[in-house]
Amino acid sequence: MSDLPPSKLGTKQHWDQVYSSELVNFSEIGDEGEVWFGEDSVEKMVDWALENVPTDPAPYVLEVGAGNGNLLFALCEAGYAPERICGVDYSADAVQLAQAIAKARAAPHSAQDDTDEEEQSRASGAADEITFATCDFLQDEVPRLAGMARSDADAAVWDLVLDKGTFDAIALADRDECGRAPAEGYPPRIGRVVKPGGFFLITSCNFTEEELKAKFANEETGLQYHSRITWPTFSFGGQSGNVYSSVAFHKP
Repeated sequence: MSDLPPSKLGTKQHWDQVYSSELVNFSEIGDEGEVWFGEDSVEKMVDWALENVPTDPAPYVLEVGAGNGNLLFALCEAGYAPERICGVDYSADAVQLAQAIAKARAAPHSAQDDTDEEEQSRASGAADEITFATCDFLQDEVPRLAGMARSDADAAVWDLVLDKGTFDAIALADRDECGRAPAEGYPPRIGRVVKPGGFFLITSCNFTEEELKAKFANEETGLQYHSRITWPTFSFGGQSGNVYSSVAFHKP
C-alpha cells in the first residue's frame, strides 16, 4: 500500500474547525452535521453488526473517530445497549457535538408521534447513555465503561470496534520527526483493544479491500479477515472498483 500525500484532512486543526462550526450550527438550527460516507454506509454497517454481533448479551462497542455520533446513535436505535457503547474522538468539539445531539435525541417527544416514531423515540431516548470521550486513539488509553475489567495490563475489552473514515484521515497526516507515518501505528492499536472473539469493522474511501486486509489481518494485530460488505461497483478506463471498501476482521 503506497503512502497517500498529506492533506489538511489529516490534521487535527481541520477537524477542530469542522466540528466547531457544526457545533454552532447544531446549537442555532439543530443541524446534526454531515454523515460521513452517507446514510447508506451507516445502514450497511449496522446491518453487518446485527448479523454478526448479537445485541443480547449486550456487547461492548467502540467507535474510533466517532465525530457527531451518527453511527452509534443508529446502533442504539437498532437495539444495542447504549450504556455499553463508547465513541472517542481527538476533537473535543466533536465530542461536545455528539453529546449535545445525544441529549436532544433523549428529550421527550410529542404525544402525537405515530407508532413507528414512538418505537424509534424509545431507542433514541437512551442516546444520552452512550459515552462520548475526547481521546487521541494513537496515544491515549480508551476509557473503560461500567462493568468492564479494570486491569491496566489488558486493553482488549471491546466486542466490536468500528471505523468509518478515521483510518482514511489518519493516513493523510504528515510523518512525525522520525519519519514514521501515523497510519503505521493505527492497526496495532486496533488489534490491542479488540477482545478475543471480537470484531473490527472498517469502512474506507481511500483503501481497497486488499489493502485493508494487508494492513489489519496479520500477526502484529492478531486479527484475521472475516467478511466484507458489498458496495455497488463502477467501471472506468476498462477497470472496475468500488467507491468504498468495508471489511470485517475477527480476533480468534
